[in-house]
Amino acid sequence: QSLRRALLSNGAHLAREKGQASAVVSIVKDNLTRRVVSVSATNQPKQYEVTYTVGFSVTAGDKELLPQQEVSATRTYSFDERLLLAKGHEDDVLRADMARDLADMVMRRLSSL
Repeated sequence: QSLRRALLSNGAHLAREKGQASAVVSIVKDNLTRRVVSVSATNQPKQYEVTYTVGFSVTAGDKELLPQQEVSATRTYSFDERLLLAKGHEDDVLRADMARDLADMVMRRLSSL
């Protein structure tokens, strides 16, 4: 959704059918990973690292305008099991923020065309 909004706000017209498009942005990878960075003395997670990766390519008909490439964003956040609801919300906000950052990165690559 972030990429769709970025495309529309930058003046792109989204075609309903692939055949109607002058160029096609294909999302070939959309991956979110989370790993524990540090743990407490009781072996409970204290800090996580979240990495969001998007792979994409751009074609126009049979012509490849941008070969498949990836952009990634990584964030680290603290975790406290006593604040599960707040941390769950923080996780959602973090993911949305990373999605916007990735959409901006893709838009910068598209602007080179």
